[in-house]
Amino acid sequence: MPLYVPPAPAPALRSVLTALGSPAAVREARTPALRSVQGTVSPELPLPVHVLDQVVPRAGRAPRTRLAGWRFLIRGGERSVAAADTMLTPDGWAFSHFFEGPYIASTERALQQAESLPEGYQPRLLSVPELYMLTLWLHGDTEADASGGAPAPADLLVPLAPAPPGIAAHRPHRVADLLPVLTLRATPAPLLGSPA
Repeated sequence: MPLYVPPAPAPALRSVLTALGSPAAVREARTPALRSVQGTVSPELPLPVHVLDQVVPRAGRAPRTRLAGWRFLIRGGERSVAAADTMLTPDGWAFSHFFEGPYIASTERALQQAESLPEGYQPRLLSVPELYMLTLWLHGDTEADASGGAPAPADLLVPLAPAPPGIAAHRPHRVADLLPVLTLRATPAPLLGSPA
């Protein structure tokens, strides 16, 4: 099934295009791959980046997410060479930074995997700071507002590489199955008393 990639806010896209057109912004970026591209580059596959604020539910509440920004993969030639993040400021959407690293190729791979699934999904990124983890969040409601919502039990999470130890990267998990594992991982171990 095709993925239903939500459109990014126009000001977010404009801010990335402006940064890509700025020799100073590209030169100052810590992205050798972006600086070395011959020819044109373009921002593609905008994905909303949500942050899971608390993996461990408190007072019986389900974990909550908040929109942290939009991420664009920057394509140069046949591959993505970097990514650009935007953030919401009091004045609206603004360019944040360029970066590169393993999550670029991992995101592309997870998106390709998702396109082969029988159901349609709205792709998002879900960051789990407590575990230093990033996942591709495949939201089942393809018409939903991409800026809000929480992972539904039937949604899929695909951990991106590098994933935390013991969690397989690029293996889709239903939220209802993976969230308890993440909760267990993020719960501090009880302190044991000293032996008598």
